[in-house]
Amino acid sequence: MECAIDIRPPPSVSEQQTREIAEAGRTFGALGWTPATSSNFSVRVDEQHAAITISGRDKGNLSVEDIMVVDLQGRPVGTDSQPSAETALHVQIYRRFPGAGAVLHTHSRNQTVASRRFAAAGMIRFEGWELQKAIAGHKTHKSVLDLPVFANSQDMTDLEQAVDDWLDAGRPLYGYLIDGHGIYTWGADIAEARRHLEAFEFLLGCELDLLRLASANLAEASRPT
Repeated sequence: MECAIDIRPPPSVSEQQTREIAEAGRTFGALGWTPATSSNFSVRVDEQHAAITISGRDKGNLSVEDIMVVDLQGRPVGTDSQPSAETALHVQIYRRFPGAGAVLHTHSRNQTVASRRFAAAGMIRFEGWELQKAIAGHKTHKSVLDLPVFANSQDMTDLEQAVDDWLDAGRPLYGYLIDGHGIYTWGADIAEARRHLEAFEFLLGCELDLLRLASANLAEASRPT
């Protein structure tokens, strides 16, 4: 989608913010969570702007030239570069959550497989896992943590509407999966967003392992003796 360009000089992105985005890209790229230039990362710059990765850049090898500024409608500011295709989903989080300071989106195998496996249910419910406590606001493993799975669409307005519908129904939201795609999560700053991402990745892996074990046990039990 073509965006109107704001030709005014963009607000300054701090060296620390640029470094944190690049470090996140290197870390997740090394883990195989950003294959084929996929994924996108952003940080809030001020009340009206965010810095986000430029479309098509290798997220495992980011530099200052790979990051641009957009306003909170997703429009480029001070550049003719194109932001990541899913910029609308990043700025939606900043609009809906004033305390959000960073948004991370990756495509790990666990995230992508889980998004397909649980798409029909519309969400994954985590209960009883100690690492639920890594998600802001969760103080005990006895909490319930729902991670919705939204239908994929090339039209970002469809995905924005799914997020809005979930939130407008009064349901807590700390991250979400997109069917056949990957995960979005966020935090007060990039450190918290990374913690949330790593926690969700671990929890998804655990849930998938339980399914594999259950399937293997069922197959073993059905073998003729």
